[in-house]
Amino acid sequence: MHQHPAYRQIGIVGTGRVARALAHGLKNHSAAPLMFWGRNPDHVRAVAAGVERSQAVFAPDVIMSACDLMLIAVADDALPDVVTAMSRHRPTQPDAFACHVSGRSGAALLAPLRDRGMLTAAVHPAMTFTGNPEMEVARMAGARFVITGAGPQATDAAERLVGLLGGVAEHVGEAQRALYHAALCHAANHLVTLLAGSCDALHAAGIADPHALLGPLVRAALENSLDRGFAALSGPLLRGDEVTISDHLAAISADCPSLLLPYRAMARATLDQLAREGTPPARGLDELLD
Repeated sequence: MHQHPAYRQIGIVGTGRVARALAHGLKNHSAAPLMFWGRNPDHVRAVAAGVERSQAVFAPDVIMSACDLMLIAVADDALPDVVTAMSRHRPTQPDAFACHVSGRSGAALLAPLRDRGMLTAAVHPAMTFTGNPEMEVARMAGARFVITGAGPQATDAAERLVGLLGGVAEHVGEAQRALYHAALCHAANHLVTLLAGSCDALHAAGIADPHALLGPLVRAALENSLDRGFAALSGPLLRGDEVTISDHLAAISADCPSLLLPYRAMARATLDQLAREGTPPARGLDELLD
């Protein structure tokens, strides 16, 4: 344990994957044992039993009175009710800091707690959580945490928290929070859908293990894209190969029709980006995809 823990006592609101990972990452930064609170007492007991130096509590007033750091790690739709329940109680620790870890929302959602005199911020870890807390603690080191603070002092408190987790702080304004979250979902969630469609088409083409076939290609494309941006683009759209694209559309329509709309949409988006980059597509490709 650290000789001088950063916080008197840390409270974790929630019992899911993110809550568990944060608890493992912060347990040694709390002088007193961590507190867990959630809506399901059985879940709270089970999670507290799995984290060293932690305890289950069963009412928000306990956390509000004891903790100088409160992390709210619950589903987005549950956040308003949780914040309302917490705000019915006045914090007793000076400069108590409350943050949520939702990507969708900014700090404004925490206004009822700010009105109680707390420092408040949104602190979103831009990574996925799979339910392996020890591994995720290691992954948080070096990960980006996107902060929207309700004022400079709250932003400083959020940066301090990110530093304790080994992360790198980024900042997004309240008004840009939805755009930020949409960008993450577009990259990560839509990638899953895109690959599922490719695997369906490969199955239809007779490939027994589409994931094994796609793995090296997609990993290389991802690394190249992260390194070079849109300049990493290759393939028939870049070359203006109308015959190839026409053959693709015909084959997909015949053998994997569920892929036709997403293929057209992504090809259209690629042509639009080429045009913005100064390489307008051949008219024939426009006509094929419109």
